Amino acid sequence: MSSCNSCPSQGSCSKESTSCGIVNNPANKIKKVIGVMSGKGGVGKSTVSTLLVKQLADQGYKVGIMDADITGPSIPRLLGLSGERAGGKGNDIYPVVTKDGIKVISLNFLVENENDPVLWRGPIVGRAVKQFWEDVIWGELDYLVIDMPPGTGDVALTVMQSIPLNGIVMVSVPQDMISMIVAKAVKMANQMNVEVVGVVENMSYVVCPGCETKIKLFNGESTDSFLKENGLDLLGELPMISSICNLSVEGYDANKEEINKIFSPITKNVLNKI
Repeated sequence: MSSCNSCPSQGSCSKESTSCGIVNNPANKIKKVIGVMSGKGGVGKSTVSTLLVKQLADQGYKVGIMDADITGPSIPRLLGLSGERAGGKGNDIYPVVTKDGIKVISLNFLVENENDPVLWRGPIVGRAVKQFWEDVIWGELDYLVIDMPPGTGDVALTVMQSIPLNGIVMVSVPQDMISMIVAKAVKMANQMNVEVVGVVENMSYVVCPGCETKIKLFNGESTDSFLKENGLDLLGELPMISSICNLSVEGYDANKEEINKIFSPITKNVLNKI
């Protein structure tokens, strides 16, 4: 059933509840919903989603993460939850909970083998994402982070139309071609009246092991022009370091201090804008 009382957009939605198209589960009370998106796969979108929820949990917030990248779910592995299964009763789906209290839902929790391909057409994938919002018992959350699929296709459209996003964090890398593709995703969000709060630039630089100097992999001109043309703020830069690149293998806690030093300013910038 629809419930404006459990909707993060309550009080700020310009549409009447009977016509907004969003169905909220009355068992849930979610204060803020943050989408993490990119125009292209392989730029670190799921990594940014994972680091964001881990840091929010470290700060004492009640958080959840929805793996809406149905055909390429990677959140379970990044959070060390491979092989886990979600529970269910009737139409209700119960998320997997990490040891630090993060509630997680992913298609990988609902299939027998995480390596099996998802051979679904767009409308079916879109319905699965809606089900993750409407049927999962999230309970009370301060933040729900949605790891969105790359590109501007059916599923991204479903998320923007069916889930009350408070803002989108866009992930990019400092290459001209990637910036052009990400710009399409930014324009899509603008057309759907969803705010893009800023950009996280991944693979931005490497650090010299001898002198600690930051070495830019690209000249950065494409990033500057991309931000200016789209009126966006840079939320932060992520280097190419093993603690982030090997997150799915080593886990967050193994390199927590190093990751916190790099990602904490990004988390702060996101919260200031949501």
